[in-house]
Parts: sequence; C-alpha cells; structure tokens
Amino acid sequence: MRRLLRRLAAAAAVLCAGSLWAAEAPPVPDTLVQRIAACTSCHGEHGEGGSNGFNPRLAGKPAGYLHRQMQDFQRGLRHYEIMEYTVAPLTDAYMREIAEYFAAQDVPYTRHPIPATTPAAMARGEQLVTQGDAARGVPACMACHGPNLTGVQPDIPGLVGLPYDYISAQLGSWRTDTRSTVAPDCMATVVSRLSDADISAVSAWLAQRPVPADAHAEPPGSVKPPLRCGVLGG
Repeated sequence: MRRLLRRLAAAAAVLCAGSLWAAEAPPVPDTLVQRIAACTSCHGEHGEGGSNGFNPRLAGKPAGYLHRQMQDFQRGLRHYEIMEYTVAPLTDAYMREIAEYFAAQDVPYTRHPIPATTPAAMARGEQLVTQGDAARGVPACMACHGPNLTGVQPDIPGLVGLPYDYISAQLGSWRTDTRSTVAPDCMATVVSRLSDADISAVSAWLAQRPVPADAHAEPPGSVKPPLRCGVLGG
C-alpha cells in the first residue's frame, strides 16, 4: 500500500509540474509568419533564399508563379520530398496566401559564387540567354522572362540573383522528369534542345549577372512568349 501511495504521489507531482509549465509557457502566436516557419527555415526569414545554393529565393517572385509551384508539388508534377510533404495538407486558398506573402517581400539580393567557366562557355551562355539558338529552336531566356530577366507578372519568374547550383539543378530536373508543369510544358521543350554544356553555360552566365536596380517583375502582357505554355493558358 505504501509503495502504491508513493507512486501515486510521484505521478501527481509530475502532473502538477506539467500543468505549471503549461501555464507559464507563452502561447504560440497564430500569425502567418509563425505558420510558414517550415518555409522560412529553408528559404530564409523573408524568402531571400537559403545559403546552400539549392533553396531558391522566393521574395519578390510573382505570386501566380509561387502558387503554381506549390500546386505542382501537390499534383506530383514536381518532385522534391520535403516540398511534397510540406504542401500536401494545404488548401489552395492557403497556398495562395503564402504565395502573396512572399511575393510582397522586398529584401536585398545575395551574390553567389560560380564555378570556373571558360570565356567561350560564358559567351555561349550569354548567347542563349539574350538571343537563343534559332538553329535548335531555342528562344532566348529574355523572350519569356523579360528584358531584364526579372520575370513578368503574374506567372513568369525572374532569373536574376539565383545561384548557379539551383539554376543548373532545375534545368536538369526538366530533363529527368522530376520537374514539369501543365501541358504544353514549354520549359521542358526548351531544355530538351539544350546540351549539358549549354545548361552549365546558361547557369553560369545567369548566376554572375548583376541584379538590376529595379528587380521587380515586368507588368502583365508586356512579354509575348514565343512558345505555347500551359501555365500561361497557351
């Protein structure tokens, strides 16, 4: 009996201590910033991008583009386990709210290192970004992503300020079918016409390009893409 009483007393003490701790612990604020902690832990406090070269900048990207990417992860069109798990339970309205939050963030860009690249490769990267390659049916990146590569509202992302590792990884993802979007997938078409060397050249040239003073996306309708793109209603 004494042993039983001692155990009951010990259990009561634990419960009492737990209740006191719960009473003293400050409540977790129910704010969007608190609820998107899973996003900012990888993409930066304001969506400025991670330091590892693979977690991209979200700040200032068009909201339509950010919303579409979360939809693509939910629908199995993009594959990255962490993102697929994170967005799986989210409603479409909530994803749109998250997208609009990051689209409104305006924080400085970070420069990232690039691997050693030959002048010839840099020249090839500049050609593909600014002029394309008509012989291969490859349009210039600027033809879709804007003359300053800052993107176009509401659905085309900017390419400035992105790390070499992220750009090359995403272009490679279209080739390996780990990234896609609604048909017709114009990026998949473009990447299928690039060589491995082209992908490296484009990634290096974009990563070293200075961010313009005005890095905001171009207004809607200011660019007419040269290919049919499902994400643009084409």
